[in-house]
Amino acid sequence: MDELEKTIGYKFKDRKLLKIALTHSSYANECGWKIHSYERFEFLGDSVLGLITSDYIFKNCPDLPEGELTKLRSALVCERQLFEFAKNLGLHKYIKLSRGERHSGGENRPSILADVFEAICAAIYLDSGMEEVRKFVLSNIVPAINHPKTVVMRDYKTHLQEIVQKNPEETIEYVLVGESGPDHDKRFTIEVKINSNVVGRGTGKSKKQAEQQAAKQTLELMGY
Repeated sequence: MDELEKTIGYKFKDRKLLKIALTHSSYANECGWKIHSYERFEFLGDSVLGLITSDYIFKNCPDLPEGELTKLRSALVCERQLFEFAKNLGLHKYIKLSRGERHSGGENRPSILADVFEAICAAIYLDSGMEEVRKFVLSNIVPAINHPKTVVMRDYKTHLQEIVQKNPEETIEYVLVGESGPDHDKRFTIEVKINSNVVGRGTGKSKKQAEQQAAKQTLELMGY
């Protein structure tokens, strides 16, 4: 357990919580005595993880509209991504499974590893509260947001700017080319120009949204 606590960056006051978070229902059933599995922890951990992730991207991705925030959150807390987090932490080495479940490769099953990651979020929350579990969650999701292979970019404008800056001679400009609709329901159209050449266009309810959509289209055209 010492090694695992060092890996996740948190030392439990009550290690029983960590043991529960690592116990699959098959192991609990096989033991034949009253032992808790992580199923209830998984329920709580899902909510804690969702709240922390939503709070972080809301505060740190101010230019993303609601729809893009939803996509980003979904990408960060989906089974595939949680499986990657769990695998990177080596959680498969610590899961308690029945002999049959282990024989069938349960310790490497994405659904099980994703559930264990959520259960550990709950265990930390129950042991110390929101701030400690926030540290654990953010240590995993922030690198994922910043990784170029993240399914949904946190900020299309920032990502495009980083690419353009690799070539000092290139310049990027966002130009408002159209407005439509009444004052209470405006639509703005923005074009992205790189070295004075139009390479992308976007429309949104605000200029910032339109710029994000224009940057998104540009990234797609560039193969990112």
